[in-house]
Amino acid sequence: MENKSNLYQLDGRVPLLQAVPFGLQHVLAMFVANITPIIILANVVGIDPTVSATLIQNCMIIAGIGTLIQLYPIWRIGSRLPIVMGISFTFLSLALFIGSTQGMGVLMGAVIIGGIVEGLLGLCAHYWLKLIPHIVAATVVTAIGFSLLPIGANSFAGGQGAADFGAAHNWIVGSFTLLVCLGFQIFAKGFLRSLSVLIGLILGYILAICMGMVDFSGFQQVGIVSLPNFLPFKPEFNIGAILSIVAIYLVSATETIGDTSALCESALGRQPHKRELGNSITCDGFVSSFAGLFGCTPITSFSQNVGLAAMSGVVNRFAIATGACIMILGGIFPAVGFLLTTIPQAVLGGCTIMMFGSIMFAGFRMMARCGFSDRNMIIVSLSLSVGLGFTQTVFAENCVAVVFILAVILNLVLPKDGKENPELAKDE
Repeated sequence: MENKSNLYQLDGRVPLLQAVPFGLQHVLAMFVANITPIIILANVVGIDPTVSATLIQNCMIIAGIGTLIQLYPIWRIGSRLPIVMGISFTFLSLALFIGSTQGMGVLMGAVIIGGIVEGLLGLCAHYWLKLIPHIVAATVVTAIGFSLLPIGANSFAGGQGAADFGAAHNWIVGSFTLLVCLGFQIFAKGFLRSLSVLIGLILGYILAICMGMVDFSGFQQVGIVSLPNFLPFKPEFNIGAILSIVAIYLVSATETIGDTSALCESALGRQPHKRELGNSITCDGFVSSFAGLFGCTPITSFSQNVGLAAMSGVVNRFAIATGACIMILGGIFPAVGFLLTTIPQAVLGGCTIMMFGSIMFAGFRMMARCGFSDRNMIIVSLSLSVGLGFTQTVFAENCVAVVFILAVILNLVLPKDGKENPELAKDE
């Protein structure tokens, strides 16, 4: 019983066999989203299929390494929080443009330099995080939750652009998976309740196999072992591309602030320390530079895993580290990665749709702690209405960036009313 309770503590001692299911649960929640940006980039730019397969493996390894560094920091690189890292969608539109018009070498050069810039910003975050009080962080967290809702819904229906999008079998599998997750979340106790998402995913996957929705035909062509390919593209440094990518890194940093705040609020029951926020950003930046050396686009914290931590309550670093190791093994042993790619989108949608809503709820809870003053009402309502309602193409189609910028500006220009609660928690 003591070991089970340790799952809900950052540093509790958990046996390996007990930790692995929880780590696997985190991997399955983000696996498809982690490799999708590279798959899209490779198809649009026209990268050789052999190189594309290598890049997908590199993405898995980089995501695993980034997660391990967040969990077990190197100096000030990493927050020591249960944050799962993966390849960011935020950079995709700009990466497609640079990769198509200037080449992958220019893109990788910009990713490497931009990551260093973000990493340095994280190291000196103490000087600029004062611009992001708790009400701004709460607004960003809420925006992240709202922005993820269409992703969960599209997956539920089979995945945007799929030939069978909205087909009856997708709705059946998605609904069944969701009901299983809900059932275990509501009626199960302890260990099984914390594994509700994994159980729902496994049972949904079995139903999808029975309905003929899973294709194993490519399994025979998968190799046994494949090592990561270092410098698949020779980096080139173009000032215009670098400045463009740096701008998007700033957007990614705001998402990381929101994810870290949501995690601390929903899973740990406290506000984040400024050092934790800064170190999360530092990890984002420097690991993204490392990703560029392996032909991958930048890495960032994954919001869906924040939602999973909030739902399950499992924040044990060792348990989540086993998931990071599974990702690394999936990159080295292609058969593991291939098996994970066979999970239908409808199954993932059934698992994630409520998790995304839990992030939005975390934002609401943060707002409640700030108080519902007229000043806070203006900051939240105007930032969300403009950022979510009008944004389609600004900042690579990322509404979170616009919400963040508006919230910061409004917080600076609106007169203080003296009713706000303390902002970010001080360092301990």
